Amino acid sequence: MEGGQEGGQEGWMDGRRAGRRAGRMDGRQEGRKAGRKRALRRCGREAAGMASVVLSEAEKLYIVHGVQEDLRVDGRGCEDYRCAEVETDVVSNTSGSARVKLGETDILVGIKAEMGTPKLEKPDEGYLEFFVDCSSNSPELEGRGGEELGTDIANTLYRVFSCENSVDLKSLCINPKEHCWVLYVDVLLLECGGNIFDAISIAVKAALFNTRIPKVRVLEDEEGTKEIELSDDPYDCIRLSVDEVPCIVTLSKIGYRHVVDATLQEEACSLASLLISVTSKGAITSMRKVGKGSLDPESIFEMMETGQRVGKSLHIALQKILDEEENLGTSRPKVGFLG
Repeated sequence: MEGGQEGGQEGWMDGRRAGRRAGRMDGRQEGRKAGRKRALRRCGREAAGMASVVLSEAEKLYIVHGVQEDLRVDGRGCEDYRCAEVETDVVSNTSGSARVKLGETDILVGIKAEMGTPKLEKPDEGYLEFFVDCSSNSPELEGRGGEELGTDIANTLYRVFSCENSVDLKSLCINPKEHCWVLYVDVLLLECGGNIFDAISIAVKAALFNTRIPKVRVLEDEEGTKEIELSDDPYDCIRLSVDEVPCIVTLSKIGYRHVVDATLQEEACSLASLLISVTSKGAITSMRKVGKGSLDPESIFEMMETGQRVGKSLHIALQKILDEEENLGTSRPKVGFLG
């Protein structure tokens, strides 16, 4: 990894955490509520497409007719994903990190574990906080536009991880009602080539798989004062189980059929998409429609069945990659940020 590039990514992580610490206690809840309302009013800003791609009527017709014949422009079938590249442990100053390239879409995720106070409604659990930065993707997403899209994606991640079994939050509790681990999940959209929700969910799962949390002991003296002692051994850590972590499968309706992993050009031909979060066992944990168009009940049921089938295959392929990379250890080939 080149020093300048590594420093830039680490600086982004540090800057995000420092900025959040300054305003975390006062502004997070109000800001998130306001952002959620804006995002919902805008129907996600058609976030499945996000970038503006201008196609002629002839180009749209070519794409739509190809989809009807189960032959997309890049040669894929309607249920085929593009080639994906997954790297873990790409940012050194995080508890876990991953980078995913899905076609032209490029996502970087960093996770930092910090001690915090459990929420009142769940005093024996830790929790996750999501932040999504889209400003580096293109000038049109700088400022308000990028903030609203980032808020919309973060809200979608909160919904996906609201399922109780997705992550074992009880394992993040250190001392009930007093101390817990808070996992700050920072997502950076480096480049958008379509289907950002699926790519982000894959990167988040890979980063959680890579996350290592130091083991701690709670010591109590004779006066009842409790102290927390962190282990000095970097290998003495907690690993999170990602068996139940869902991945998002986005199905875009084009003509009378639907496709997975749509490109920007295909998204420009779709008026409605269905975001389905699926576990490795094929269970659907959440579902959301984006886009201006409508979906009839029959199409929704067909898309749900496709999402379950494709989602299970996606989990199997991702877990195989993560296990292989884990087994290679330091001998794994270095590409991307690691090269």
